[in-house]
Amino acid sequence: MDLIIVKHLLNVMIRPYKWFNPEKLPPKVEALVYWRDPVSSGIVFGATLVVLLSFAYMSLISVIAYLAMFIQSACIILRLYKTALQTVHKTTESHPFQEYLDLDIRLPQEKAEELSKLAVVHINAVLVELRRLLLAEDLVDSAKFFGILWVLTYVGALFNGLTLIIIGFVALFTLPKVYENNKTQIDQNIDVVRSKIAELTNKVRAAIPIGKKSPEAKKKE
Repeated sequence: MDLIIVKHLLNVMIRPYKWFNPEKLPPKVEALVYWRDPVSSGIVFGATLVVLLSFAYMSLISVIAYLAMFIQSACIILRLYKTALQTVHKTTESHPFQEYLDLDIRLPQEKAEELSKLAVVHINAVLVELRRLLLAEDLVDSAKFFGILWVLTYVGALFNGLTLIIIGFVALFTLPKVYENNKTQIDQNIDVVRSKIAELTNKVRAAIPIGKKSPEAKKKE
């Protein structure tokens, strides 16, 4: 995978709203998520969903083993089929997977170092934000975060981690496309909700002076 695409994906994972902005996604990712090519998107979506659902009924080791056996069986059958055709027609074609066998799949050290540095930058940003929220630097923001955590306790009681991953994966291949097809109506509703939240937040900040940042802190920023 190209380093630029990896950078885009890391940025998108940190900021999930970017999934709803096609222009901010790598072209290949955007084509899959927004079903530009229904056949390719359907194959990726269906195959990945089958693998995720398999984890619900089998262990990780079993799923990986069965998946590897399936791929290997398909490759062996195709190799035998090609070999039989060469024998019958007396041709000397190359290995059916020669293109992939010649591919250099090793990760260059330079790219590995760049990816490590990029990951460290994002991890540091997340840690700084978590510290700010957990230590109540801003009471209003911390209260919002507390509310999110409280909701997550109920979500965790209803669903396990794998179920949430499956739901998230299905949402990834459905919600952005739904938003694209109904952008005007959804944006109108979102704007109304945002205005109400901003109005309520401003009232809370005005009522709780301690939640405001001091002028010195603002100058430092």
